[in-house]
Amino acid sequence: MPTAPLWLLVALQATVSAASMVVEIVAGRMLAPYVGMSLYTWTSVIAVVLAGFSAGHWWGGRLADRPGINPMVATAWALVAAAVTTALAGVALRASAEPVLSAFPQPVWGITGLTLAAFFLPSLFAGIPAPLLTQVSLSGPSRQGQALGAMFASGAIGAIVGTLLAGFVFISWLGSLWTLTTVTLVYTAGAALCFVLGKGLRIVQGASLVASAALALSSGLSKGPCTLESRYFCLQSVDVSADTSHPTRAMVIDHLVHGISAQDAPDVMFTDHAAMLDALTRLRAPSADPATFHIGGGNYALPRAFAHRGFTQTTVAEIDPAVTALAQQDFWFDPTDVRVLHMDARRALLTEDQRYDVVIGDAFTDTAVPQHLVTAEFFALIRDRLTPDGTYLMNVIDYSDRMQAVGSLVATLRGVFPVVEVWAEARRPAPGERVVMVIAAGVSETPTNSFSVPAPEQTTFAALGPGFVDQLAAAGVYLTDDYAPIDRLVGPRD
Repeated sequence: MPTAPLWLLVALQATVSAASMVVEIVAGRMLAPYVGMSLYTWTSVIAVVLAGFSAGHWWGGRLADRPGINPMVATAWALVAAAVTTALAGVALRASAEPVLSAFPQPVWGITGLTLAAFFLPSLFAGIPAPLLTQVSLSGPSRQGQALGAMFASGAIGAIVGTLLAGFVFISWLGSLWTLTTVTLVYTAGAALCFVLGKGLRIVQGASLVASAALALSSGLSKGPCTLESRYFCLQSVDVSADTSHPTRAMVIDHLVHGISAQDAPDVMFTDHAAMLDALTRLRAPSADPATFHIGGGNYALPRAFAHRGFTQTTVAEIDPAVTALAQQDFWFDPTDVRVLHMDARRALLTEDQRYDVVIGDAFTDTAVPQHLVTAEFFALIRDRLTPDGTYLMNVIDYSDRMQAVGSLVATLRGVFPVVEVWAEARRPAPGERVVMVIAAGVSETPTNSFSVPAPEQTTFAALGPGFVDQLAAAGVYLTDDYAPIDRLVGPRD
């Protein structure tokens, strides 16, 4: 059996393990424009990747036992396959998104199906080398226990290094597609080394390496769905203008529209939740120039509208500087009108002892909800940062025939605020429809139980009846920092 120095086998296994973990982290980012970034996304990614590794380890073990096989050459071909499937992961994802999500409208199955289509094969082929390389290491002059321990350790260390590189270096500086290109080239280089260590590089083997390198470069040069890929999100700026002389654009963060703005109509809201947040701020604010704090900026439609109306005390906590930059570039946001804090909203409220008349929370993005922004402890922090007559407003999306999420939020907010209202469009929703609502919490009721505002067509919104809200709260879960199952509450229906 061909042998190689133990240190080289250890280094190779560590490199393959690191590369495979980079792909796992990238998988979550690449799925986000199609299904969002949530507990379900990461659960599917981890499960599918581990399934791929397991199948690959089993297959590699079977190959290692096959009589007459050259384990270094077998490893090389596995790495070629890993390179090719990694390079094509983006293509597989784009090609399968529509048919898979149409066939499986239930989010969990849709997310799992997409992950399988794009990332199972790269993980499977990346799992094959481990038992093959371990077999080679055990045939060398080193003690078998020492060799076995070194190979196991190298896999774990490589996984740690790959995770750190993906999160702190590759995705931040290269983006998802060029990160996959880098991984593909690493696999290709590893395959070349294994071919040489096996029985020399031949024409067919060389051609396969050239092909995988070419695929890597084509993957990096292809156009992904993002206008800008930041450290946190896939950001898209989409022109939705009905008239090109009056520009209107939508900001899509991951897979959801987070705001629509028109250049010529800064005070018109184009989504129901923004229209309600805007109107309720004006109805409940104690003065004509209230101090407002916004949890999240999005396309900055609300801060822009507030500035247009003469509000001069607006603070926005937006964790992603790239979101703010895109709002300036494409959504006519003037940062001189607003104080922007590029940090997590809870941290901003903790570190700044400032009082606000209205705090506006826009934390709900489909099934992805930051748990630390929907708990009793966070709501108590907001209460402490409000003026005596201040108001907390937050949007929430829930199924009309379930309402578990909104009921839990109402139950939790009632433990902090004496008055909690729920607002929605004044119509009967269809069975199973996902309804956009805004919760208003404070010390007093809103001076009206309905209002009509452009959204962008004139739309009437109304407060849900107190008895119905009581029923929702009675069936809700009290959310705390220790227990906040918000993903389950807003997730797919049973």
